[in-house]
Amino acid sequence: MRRYLRVVVLCLACGFCSLLYAFSQLAVSLEEGAGGGGGKPQAAAASWLAGGGRGAGRGAGSAGPAAHPGPSDRYSLKMQPVERVHLAVVACGERLEETLTMLKSALIFSIKPLQFHIFAEDQLHDSFKGILNSWSFLQTFNYSLYPITFPSENAAEWKKLFKPCASQRLFLPLILKEVDSLLYVDTDILFLRPVDDIWSLLKKFNSTQIAAMAPEHEEPRIGWYNRFARHPYYGKTGVNSGVMLMNMTRMRRKYFKNDMTSVRLRWGDILMPLLKKYKLNITWGDQDLLNIIFFHNPESLFVFPCQWNYRPDHCIYGSNCQEAEEEGIFILHGNRGVYHDDKQPAFRAIYEALRNCSFEDDNIHSLLKPLELELQKTVHTYCGKIYKIFIKQLTKSIQDRYDRPPKER
Repeated sequence: MRRYLRVVVLCLACGFCSLLYAFSQLAVSLEEGAGGGGGKPQAAAASWLAGGGRGAGRGAGSAGPAAHPGPSDRYSLKMQPVERVHLAVVACGERLEETLTMLKSALIFSIKPLQFHIFAEDQLHDSFKGILNSWSFLQTFNYSLYPITFPSENAAEWKKLFKPCASQRLFLPLILKEVDSLLYVDTDILFLRPVDDIWSLLKKFNSTQIAAMAPEHEEPRIGWYNRFARHPYYGKTGVNSGVMLMNMTRMRRKYFKNDMTSVRLRWGDILMPLLKKYKLNITWGDQDLLNIIFFHNPESLFVFPCQWNYRPDHCIYGSNCQEAEEEGIFILHGNRGVYHDDKQPAFRAIYEALRNCSFEDDNIHSLLKPLELELQKTVHTYCGKIYKIFIKQLTKSIQDRYDRPPKER
C-alpha cells in the first residue's frame, strides 16, 4: 500500500511541474507579442546604431535609438547583427579639412554602417568632435578619436620617418586589437562609390593573404621603385599604401619571412629591425617598409586594380589605368597636393564639389550638373580628358544611392 502511495505522489508532482512550465511559456509568448509585429524590424535595423562609440572622452559617434531595450529589442538580440565597416585615417598638421571631406565622401555613398577610427594630433580632436557630432543626425556612423602614439623607446624615429604621423598606420594592428579587419586610407582619398565595395574584397582573400593594395605604377617605364629604389619592393613596380585593406587578425598571427634573421618574426617584432636596417635607403617611409615586408612575403598580399587607388600618375603621362576607363574610378587619390593647387583641375573640381556639398538629398543630387560643367573646363589638360570617367562613376554612385530604400541611405 505504501508503495502505491509513493507512485501517486510522484505522478502528482510531475503533473504540477508540467503545469508550471506551460504557464511560464504562455507568459513569455504574451510578453513578446505585446511589442507588435511592426516593432521587430525596427529593432533589428537599429541594433547597430545603439552601439555608440568609445564614450564621450574618446569621441562617441551617433547615438542610436532608445538606450533601454523594450520587449521588441529583446527580439533583435537574436537576429544577425549588421556588419560594420571599419575605416581608419591618420590626420596631422593641416589635414583636418581633407580628412573630413574624405569621411563625407564615405558617408554619402556607403550602405553599411561605418565605424571611423581617427588618429589625430591632440589639437585637432575638438574640431573633429564638433563637425562629426553635427553629422550625428545621419545615424549611419560611429567614430573613435585616438592620439598619435608610437612605441615609447623609438617614438622619435617613427615620428620623423617620411612625414609626421605617417608611420602611425604601421601600428594599427597592434593598437586596434579588438578590430578584425580594417580599411586604412590616406587623408587625400575620396570615395566615388560605396566603401562596401572595396570592403567586399576581403572575401576574395585566399588563406594566405592578409592585406590588399594597388600597384604603385601600371607602366614600368614611369615607375619609381623599379628605377630608383635602393631596397626590395613588391612585384615589378611596388605597391602604393594610400589605400590598404587589412585582415588584422591574420596580420597579428602571422610570422613573416625577412632578410635580417632566419627566424620568422611577428608584425610587432619586425618593424623596428626593418627601420634600423633600411632607414638610410628608404624615401617613402612606411610605404617602403610595407614593400620590403611583402617582397619577402608575396603570398600574403592581394593586389587590387588601379581604379581602387586612382592617382594623377594614371593620367598625367597619358592614360595608363585601363580598368578605370572600362569600369570607372572607384577611389580617387589626390596625392602630390593636387586638391589644393592648379596642376590637376579635374582632381581639384571633384574635391571641392564633395567638400562643399551638404548631406541634404537635393543638394547631393544637384552635385552632378555643376561638377560636370566644371570638369568640362579641364579637357585641355591630360587628366582633364578623363572627366567623362569621373562623371560616369559619380552618376552611377548617386543613382545607386537613390535607388536604395530611404532607411538604407
